[in-house]
Amino acid sequence: MRIRDTLGLVLLLACGGVGHADSQEGGLRDKMREKWIKRQESKPAPDGLTDPRSKLQKPGTYTFQIVHDAVPRFYTVHVPARLNPATPAPLLMILHGGGGDMRIQASDAYYGHISKAEAEGFIAVFPNGASKFASGKLATWNAGRCCAYARDKNVDDVGFIREIIKTLGEQIAFDKNRVYASGMSNGGMMAYRLACEMPGTFKAIAAVAGTDNTVECRPSAPVSILHIHARDDDHVLFHGGAGQTFRDKSTVTEFTSVPDTIAKWVKLNGCVGTPKRVLEKKGATCERYTGCRNEASVQLCVTETGGHSWPGGKKPRMLASGHPSMDIVANDVMWDFFNGH
Repeated sequence: MRIRDTLGLVLLLACGGVGHADSQEGGLRDKMREKWIKRQESKPAPDGLTDPRSKLQKPGTYTFQIVHDAVPRFYTVHVPARLNPATPAPLLMILHGGGGDMRIQASDAYYGHISKAEAEGFIAVFPNGASKFASGKLATWNAGRCCAYARDKNVDDVGFIREIIKTLGEQIAFDKNRVYASGMSNGGMMAYRLACEMPGTFKAIAAVAGTDNTVECRPSAPVSILHIHARDDDHVLFHGGAGQTFRDKSTVTEFTSVPDTIAKWVKLNGCVGTPKRVLEKKGATCERYTGCRNEASVQLCVTETGGHSWPGGKKPRMLASGHPSMDIVANDVMWDFFNGH
């Protein structure tokens, strides 16, 4: 990764996408961020774009531009080498955190999604959130009560995801019964909105460090839910509210708590009984509600440490404060959960 790209990652932190810098360096960070944002105003759209009418017949990573609501939007698709054309593959929609973009989320150095797609044979799709920049950087998702630009402009991100899936249906064969969504932070919140509004499309979703902050949620069918959260998350607080790391509270909201999010989906999915402990190890536990309608389930995995990060992932070298939990690997827990649905 080029130095200026790494610097860009650090500057994105103010929106809570991939972590946070040391508070003692807040003033310097803000000045750097302002300069970085200024440079984005003159940057063009991502290069190397592929015609969205193209068929995805070979393994590789492709980036596309489509126009939705008269605005150019982007997404990246990774087709794994082990894909069998005769057998439609599962599809995973992977949503970046607020202030991030599709390139950050697709970086194996930080999140490992490409490696996991290669190992499991699923099609990985990385949509880019709404951004005021042609480059697509510093993007957010309209997840209801959060976040920032996408929420304030009432961007139709649900419609954008629908358009991606429609376009993908013309590009590559995938298993329509095994379409999933996952997301980090604001991306996890967006995954909850997709579960609310597109239950006929998404069989299950996984949210990491992002609770359900939808305004309305009346899914017409159950959607299985996996939620992963660190108890010491200092951005999206476990028991509700926004952490002090958000300097500008107007960009976010008083986030719904993790317990309230789980209780909501236990009720929406019609789950009965008490949760069963399905994982217990030092630093992490997972509990699952079954007995839900249509064989859905709701699972909560909690790490004791890790803050606002992706368990099993990595933070950029320049982020000295905090480390993701290594007590579980989010990608492994997530795909084990999806394989059961």
